[in-house]
Amino acid sequence: MSNPEVLVETDAVTRFYGRHAAVSDMSFVIRRGEVLGFLGPNGAGKTTTMQMLSGNLAPSSGRVLIAGHDMHEAPEKAKAHLGYLPEYPPLYREFTVDEYLDYAAALRRIPRKARRAARERAKARCGLGDVGGRLSANLSKGFQQRVGLAQAIIHDPDVVILDEPTVGLDPIQIREVRALIRELGREHAVILSTHILPEVQASCDRVQIIHKGRLVLSENIDTLMARMESQALIAAFRRTPNLDAIGKLTGVRSVTVDDDGRVRILHEPGADPTDAIVRLAIEQDWGLREINPEHSTLESIFVELTGESPEAA
Repeated sequence: MSNPEVLVETDAVTRFYGRHAAVSDMSFVIRRGEVLGFLGPNGAGKTTTMQMLSGNLAPSSGRVLIAGHDMHEAPEKAKAHLGYLPEYPPLYREFTVDEYLDYAAALRRIPRKARRAARERAKARCGLGDVGGRLSANLSKGFQQRVGLAQAIIHDPDVVILDEPTVGLDPIQIREVRALIRELGREHAVILSTHILPEVQASCDRVQIIHKGRLVLSENIDTLMARMESQALIAAFRRTPNLDAIGKLTGVRSVTVDDDGRVRILHEPGADPTDAIVRLAIEQDWGLREINPEHSTLESIFVELTGESPEAA
């Protein structure tokens, strides 16, 4: 492995269904210690990408590497470094939790003598310490989700792929799963596929948005948060202001009037003209009623890039 810190690498990955390109020329890397939020509307190619990353679907061209192993040339070695939780946990309802996790450990080729310790460690991390003897069929949706998560991490994989891991959970369980994701992200690479935008902001280090099979955004969460910081003001006046006079203030880039009559003032980063606008409004007797920063949100960025709301996605 050329770089042990790069745990996932896609190189110009493309997938065709007939003549339709579900995913086109997708390239990115994920390093150890990163939690990647993977977003996209329905039909964007997100599920296809997840299937290729997990080895369940071969790309038409390009390649996927997991911990340095080519998923096509060495699938067993690549998958040995991978844990996967699909949206619907793959449980056997007639198994107890302990039986199921022992079975998952055997599938992952954990030596027989080490399986009990691996099972108990996964149960402890997922809050399953008291339900080992219960049938999976008798567990709540939240506990079934935890069992699915335990099987994904029982072999301590380098890469963990989580598809909608908090669907159906109550707020306390969601908080616990987010804490576990952050814990996993300290030493592993985690890919979190979700449409719940607050979950991305709470759990992820990086964000990627896919639209029509192509990556349209790939940014560090801190960079994205800085991008979301306001670079515009929204002001309302009792009397019509002189837009040209506002436009000549230091740092102001453009001035427009919204449909509701409010004035939108776009300014340079770090050059907040609020005080100057207030002074000018008093001097010109425009009757300033309000002036507030306009903040972008992850939702507004998502809509801007894809043309769809997260709820529709």
